[in-house]
Formats: sequence, C-alpha cells, structure tokens
Amino acid sequence: MTVATLTEILALAEGRGAAVAGLVVLGWEDACAYAEAADETGIPIILQAGPGCRKHTPISVLGKMFRRLAEQARVPIACHIDHARTIEECREGIDHGFTSVMIDGSSLQIEENIALTARVVALARRAGVSVEGEVGVVGYSGGAASAVTSPQDAAMFDRDSGADALAISVGNTHLMMQATAKINRDALLAIETVTRLPLVLHGASGIPLDVRRNLAHTTRVRKFNLGTELRRAFGASLRRALESNPIAFDRIELLKATIPDLKHEAIKSISPLW
Repeated sequence: MTVATLTEILALAEGRGAAVAGLVVLGWEDACAYAEAADETGIPIILQAGPGCRKHTPISVLGKMFRRLAEQARVPIACHIDHARTIEECREGIDHGFTSVMIDGSSLQIEENIALTARVVALARRAGVSVEGEVGVVGYSGGAASAVTSPQDAAMFDRDSGADALAISVGNTHLMMQATAKINRDALLAIETVTRLPLVLHGASGIPLDVRRNLAHTTRVRKFNLGTELRRAFGASLRRALESNPIAFDRIELLKATIPDLKHEAIKSISPLW
C-alpha cells in the first residue's frame, strides 16, 4: 500500500532537492496512465481532482478510484482535492479517502484566507490529511488576470495558517496552450526568503520544460501542477484512435487506446522534476 499524504511526498522531494507533479485527472484512463508512469519511473506523483473533474464524477467515486490506484502502485501516490473553495468541499474529500486537500482562498483578503485555511487545517489534521493553500491569484489564459503573490502576505500565511504547502503566483498561468510563461525569479526569491513552506506552481504546462527542471532543482518549488499539456495529449491520442479505426464505436476500446500515449507524455513531464 503506497497511499501517501502530500506532506510525505513533498518531504521525499525536499530530501533530494527535487519536485513532484500534481497531475490533473479527468477520468479513469488518464488516472491509470499517470499511475503507470509513476511505477515505471519510480517517481511519486499526486493525482488531482479539480473542480471540473468533481463536477463530472462524484467525489465518492473519485476517492475510491484514486485510492485503488495508489494502493496498487509501487511508489507513493497522494490523492488530492484541487481548488476547493469551501470547507464543505474539503470535508467531503476527506470523508471519501483523499489524503490531501487544497483550500483556495486566494480571492479573499489575506486575513480571511488565513482564517479559512486554518479551519480546514484543523479539520484535516484530525484525519491525517495534508492541506495546500494559495496566496496571490494564478489567473487563466484568456480569462481572469493574475495577481503576483505579495511576500508580506505569503509570510503571514506561512506563519499563521498551519498549511503544509503554499501555491504562489509569479508569472504562472492556468490553461496556457504554449509553454511561454515568464517566471519572475525576483518575486519567487522574495517569497522564498520570508517563508518556510514547500512552494507550488499551478499552471505549470505554461512553463517551459527546461525552466521547470531548473526551478525544481534550484528553488523551494516542490510541486508543479500539470493539466493542459496532458489533456492536449489525450485529445490528440483519441483523434488518432478514431482516425485509424473509423468504424470503431466501443468507448472502452477507444479510450483505452489513449493510455500508452498519456503514460509516455506523463513520463516526459514528471521525470525532469525528479
């Protein structure tokens, strides 16, 4: 059994001066591909259920699915709720077997963000579950704008929230289709100087691979969230499956065909971080 908490996996990364990937899951096939990639490389991963995934599939189902894959894996895998906005979302994740939750209070004033995160931490601690929080706003490509994390706010959050990891905004953006994000190294260093928590970069698909590799091994960024590049790989693989067999109609056959390609892409994404 290799179900792990986020804290345990981040400690492994810290011990080798490296980072791990939080891989955004949308269904069974991609979750299987990511677990296979972890086993093949020997690299721990975090399986993440974001708002879209939770809207499509009940948390009670996702919790069992994630834990089954983690329990069968040879390497540690954390089961993570991503971008929860309420205590109730976090409680539901904890009740259904998730080992880590992210409470996203980034839209709140810093004092309110800290208070909300602290309440989730109190709930999570009783269940042995890790908590990730966010300070600053990581925006969306073509959507809501980002707000760079204030070092002063990050220091307050680090000191008072009780969280186990801190997601920050330093030029990273969700849903970028090309890896062209410019990470503000000065802003990152300023945050590192006044905090102690492992740092997290959401929207890592928008960060060039060589930059991710460098950040993983030279900074305190210990977790990179990856979704868009893997979803694009899934779409391309499914199109190839449909084109190569235009009379196919069995969804299991079609979706299963994407697993090898997704595993290959996941290995390319997680290996440079480790």
